[in-house]
Amino acid sequence: MKIRLRIADTELTATLIDSKTTQDFLALLPLTLTLEDYGSTEKISYLPKRLSTEDAPAGTDPSVGDITYYAPWGNMAIFIRDFEYSSGLVPLGKIEGDIEALN
Repeated sequence: MKIRLRIADTELTATLIDSKTTQDFLALLPLTLTLEDYGSTEKISYLPKRLSTEDAPAGTDPSVGDITYYAPWGNMAIFIRDFEYSSGLVPLGKIEGDIEALN
């Protein structure tokens, strides 16, 4: 499934994976979030409710453009830099193309 993200005047497209966590995320849309920089590695925002992690992997190794859910904190994260494997990080999808609007 594809979704559109609007960052200021830029529109990005992302492809989401098929999972229970992603289905919970989709049920929240449309959604307006304020993104905060976290460690110059990701942009995060807390969601209005926690998402299901049923059948989710124990963690993932995110790369640039990955959209994820960090279950321990209940926040969405979009990675602007590659990062190491992180437990509790659930993949939701990936932004297609240039992510410069997030920098």
